[in-house]
Amino acid sequence: MNAEPTTLPTAADIASAATRIRHLVRRTPVLQLAAGELDVPVPVTLKLEYLQHTGSFKVRGASNAIALLGAAQDVLPGAGVCCASGGNHGAAVAWAASRAGLRATVFVPDFAPAAKTDVIEAFGARLRRVEGFYADALTASRRYAEEENALHIDAYDAPSTVAGQGSLGLELVEQLPEGCPVLVGCGGGGLYAGVALAMAGRNPVTAVEPVSAPSLSSALQAGEPVDVEVGGVAVDSLGARRAGRIATAVGLSLGMETLTVPDTAIVATRRLLWQRLRIVAEPGGVTALAALLDQPARFPDGAAVVVSGANTTPS
Repeated sequence: MNAEPTTLPTAADIASAATRIRHLVRRTPVLQLAAGELDVPVPVTLKLEYLQHTGSFKVRGASNAIALLGAAQDVLPGAGVCCASGGNHGAAVAWAASRAGLRATVFVPDFAPAAKTDVIEAFGARLRRVEGFYADALTASRRYAEEENALHIDAYDAPSTVAGQGSLGLELVEQLPEGCPVLVGCGGGGLYAGVALAMAGRNPVTAVEPVSAPSLSSALQAGEPVDVEVGGVAVDSLGARRAGRIATAVGLSLGMETLTVPDTAIVATRRLLWQRLRIVAEPGGVTALAALLDQPARFPDGAAVVVSGANTTPS
């Protein structure tokens, strides 16, 4: 039996999402650095998305998904919304739900750091810890949605979520010259898919993964999402055991090859951002930049990099 075709958000969906959430999210700035400023011989443009509400890009997708639900509030269940998250998506759902006056329940792996779970609870969501990894939290969230009649907000594999993340790509269209390569960190692939669709035909977008969590790389090699072992320093944000169907379809359609970086490069990049720019970013938030610093020859004219999250503590 053939699998059902994957529904991808259209350019119109992304444009509508950007308009819908414009009053909710921040338009984050870019910082242009000359060659050599970050110990790399090419110019670098940083998209400072860690300045977004709740400290990550996830607010874009969560806000769009919940805003679409808000158009039909009369059918929203009393149980409200729920989600699974390594931390950042949960914080975003908690924030967006609180603004919409909705109840939120967030399921996280038991190793989710306090820097993220504290934010989730600060916005009034009920936190449920689940033994295991993100995939286990996802199973628990979906079960809760069925049993309690809550509405599950997917972290990266729903058109509404991906369209919201695509709003970041539309901002970059206005902030970057045509042709400038863009690098984004990738877990389940929602950010990659949204930005790649928003910038298709104008700027090439590459997904970057830790070697310890190669979900999208494995999916593109297999031609479909497959389960992989995940771990490493960025597992709380880029630790999806299986890449999303949407990200996989986008990557295959664009012929995209992922880049992978070792944990040592991620740790070194995080330290360098603090030393040179006084930016405190989480490991997943700097994974894309780690690829540029680790493999600058791939981008001889420089590149733009999304610094996607900052829910961490200095170390």
